[in-house]
Amino acid sequence: MATVDLTEATFEAALADNSIMFIDFWADWCGPCKAFAPVYERVSEAHPDVTFAKVDTEAEQALAGAFGIRSIPTTVVFKDGIGVFMQPGALPEEALEDLVGKVKELDMDDVRAKIAEQEAAAQQDPNIRVPDNGKADSGCCSDPSCSN
Repeated sequence: MATVDLTEATFEAALADNSIMFIDFWADWCGPCKAFAPVYERVSEAHPDVTFAKVDTEAEQALAGAFGIRSIPTTVVFKDGIGVFMQPGALPEEALEDLVGKVKELDMDDVRAKIAEQEAAAQQDPNIRVPDNGKADSGCCSDPSCSN
């Protein structure tokens, strides 16, 4: 599957309609983004069961802002509607392929259980900060195991 363009208007539907969604935040003026684009495209073609989306940060400033994008390219990954990965920088092809495999193998029941544990702990101790399960406005890395 080739990459698809993602906008603020299509984000929620795309997230709901796709079990696994990779998102590349990029801009036309960004050299590393242009270098990463063919890698991202090749990996997307090798995994037709995964949605690979692209967000032009210039055209979709509100969506990029909701994710707290400060550096591009940035790769964000959702599985079953939960943010499981976010990292700035162009990933080498081998690393992106490895990430796809790890996300496919990720046990989401375990992830949801860990999120529930974190939320329960936060109710007991108001000093514990809990990521909001990868929602776009979380301001965190959207990694459920993140302690930020």
